[in-house]
Amino acid sequence: MSDLQAHANSFGAVAAEYNAARPSYPAELFDALERLSGRPLNGADVLDVGAGTGIATRLLAERGARVVAVEPSDGMAAVLRDVSPGLPVVKAGGDELPFHDASVDLVTYAQAFHWTDPDRSIPEALRVLRPGGSLALWWNVKDYKASWLAAHQERMAAALPGYHYYGGVIAGAEKLTEAGLEVRETTLHWERPLTVDQLITDLTSRSYVAVLDPERRAPILAAERAALLAEFPDGQLIEPYRLTLYVAPRP
Repeated sequence: MSDLQAHANSFGAVAAEYNAARPSYPAELFDALERLSGRPLNGADVLDVGAGTGIATRLLAERGARVVAVEPSDGMAAVLRDVSPGLPVVKAGGDELPFHDASVDLVTYAQAFHWTDPDRSIPEALRVLRPGGSLALWWNVKDYKASWLAAHQERMAAALPGYHYYGGVIAGAEKLTEAGLEVRETTLHWERPLTVDQLITDLTSRSYVAVLDPERRAPILAAERAALLAEFPDGQLIEPYRLTLYVAPRP
């Protein structure tokens, strides 16, 4: 099994942690998505691919989209169904979408496109999009300009050889351009309050931690929790993010 596949397969076992502690998305993201795609989400048919536990799926539905969650992991899909039983879920990945040609208005990847093979997933998205539809990709990226996050990153890099595994996620935009698509983009800045314990739970859900054996994982998480509490004795944090959205209209 490749390292990529091992990391991709790691999420099912930590789906509960993923749902509990991963960041959500600000309302401004969906305003920007409507602006860049040129259509309202209300009434749109949407495939949220790599939906995970449905963090973005639920927000799309709240904006009035008729959204189907597309998720290959049984563990992640089980949590999604438990948390949001009214949302339809299809077991599949972006490289092979089991949907008719020209059947949806929007294909979204929230924090997920880097798990696909763009040579397959981009043509598949274009196939299922109707004329006037768009493919949208976005990523929450921690803003390491914050001094405490920079120190956290240094500790993780020292403890985890695979920590920089996500270094190339934004290459998704380059793949859209290479495919001959027009790419519209915007970057939002936002932040969320959380506790040290929530950050450790979030860290537990990251693939570079989830792939570790429990005996290796536990001391790393304990050491990081201690380091964070030494800096934030009250256990309260503010975590800043850069959120970059790419929208590619179907030609």
